[in-house]
Amino acid sequence: MASSLTKASAGNPGSEKTFFGHPRGLATLFMTEMWERFSFYGMRALLVLYLVAGGPDAKSGSQGGGLAMDMATATAIYSVYLAMVYLLAMPGGWFGDRVWGPRKTVAVASGVIMVGHLALAIPGQASFFAGLALVAAGSGLLKANISTMVGHLYDGPQDPRRDGGFTLFYIGINIGGFAAPLVIGTVGQSVNWHLGFALAAVGMGLGLIQFLIGTRHLNPKSSLVPKPLSAQERNSTLFKGLAWLIVATVFYGIVSFTGHFTINWALLPITLLGLLIPVAVLVRIKRDKELTQDEQTKVSGYIWFFAAAAVFWMIYDQGGSTMSFFGENKTADSVFGFNFPSTWFQSVNPLWVMALAPVIAWGWLALNRKGKEPSTTRKFAMGLWLVGASFIVFVIPMAMAEGDTKVTPMWLVTIYMIQTIGELCLSPVGLSVTTKMAPEKYASQMTGVWFLAVTAGDCITGLLGIGGVDLNGAAVVGTQGVLAVIAGVGVWLSRKRIEALMGDVR
Repeated sequence: MASSLTKASAGNPGSEKTFFGHPRGLATLFMTEMWERFSFYGMRALLVLYLVAGGPDAKSGSQGGGLAMDMATATAIYSVYLAMVYLLAMPGGWFGDRVWGPRKTVAVASGVIMVGHLALAIPGQASFFAGLALVAAGSGLLKANISTMVGHLYDGPQDPRRDGGFTLFYIGINIGGFAAPLVIGTVGQSVNWHLGFALAAVGMGLGLIQFLIGTRHLNPKSSLVPKPLSAQERNSTLFKGLAWLIVATVFYGIVSFTGHFTINWALLPITLLGLLIPVAVLVRIKRDKELTQDEQTKVSGYIWFFAAAAVFWMIYDQGGSTMSFFGENKTADSVFGFNFPSTWFQSVNPLWVMALAPVIAWGWLALNRKGKEPSTTRKFAMGLWLVGASFIVFVIPMAMAEGDTKVTPMWLVTIYMIQTIGELCLSPVGLSVTTKMAPEKYASQMTGVWFLAVTAGDCITGLLGIGGVDLNGAAVVGTQGVLAVIAGVGVWLSRKRIEALMGDVR
């Protein structure tokens, strides 16, 4: 993406230049996140296909050498993995707030992610799951803190550039997401799975280098630890962590020794935790007596956005499982005689984001000048309607692709377009409103709470997969779409109540 650096006013924190009218530090975070997403989405494009390769649900004639799982198990693993990436954003935000500060946390996280992708590049089931765990842990450390540093670049929640800055940051995410399936997906699917995973490690390495070079442009606030742990808190945290580790080790040791262990023994507890922890975290924050009355009220309003986002991501994140499987097995892999690997479908959504994000951002500004820009609540309702509509439309090609019939790729392109418009109504706006409504005590952690909405949505999908529900069936897909539309109606009807709880945040 071409850089646009010009002199800025003295009021810009952390820099003397601007990046498309925004603080110069945004360019550093933009590029770091772009490379991190390159590694993440490249691996995601291969994940389900690698898990089923060589198994009963693999496409005839496709590359072997995978883990030969059935599609239900692969979907459950994929959903739980994504849920853990976003669940770990919460402790990642805690590390930024209490231990290392956002800047150091992001640097360490980048190294952990790179090592995780290198582990995935080593053949074998043990190295594969170890790599998934490392990528999930590193991504959790990085996600909340890099978003917090974007917020640090602006002059408070009322800075008019703030929403636009998060939108630009979102474009960086999608440049990486667009390139990854074309590069990593092609190499992994067509040449060698593990070479593709190795390319993901290279991408994260480039992101780490970019971050270390450009860190001087960030706001000095990003290096501070907002509320350092006391010695007593540090010892207590270490003791609790070790105690839970011992309990888990003993429990799974007994299960394995008695010969009862299956993959569901690992997936089911993690999935249930992914549903219970977000609720427990929101309750804990809401009941914190150190919060002011205004902060308490805003947390109550934020719960509405959290629930709406969970429904949205439940459907949206199936782009790498249900829709990926449909693209591999039920969609034609050629256009005008040009053949392409099915992982390329994973680039369609980021391409739509890059094409539509500037248009929608311009549209919000144009409506704002006329005093007609939809409120955050209305944007959330629109996002839910659109993602629901995408799965209702999805039922049509699913019905057409019976037997050996394959549908035109334009069906998936259209479905991704509908989802993308919904995503642009909800996701960047949701991330921005999270930083605006966060109590000061939970600055980085509230950004982690936003990602817990993704965890909750993915865990619902994971539970369905573990329970044997056919997520690739038209009836289940259509039902999810209808439920999302109903949820959007609920948010729309409750908009005045939600906006009253938001206080001065708009």
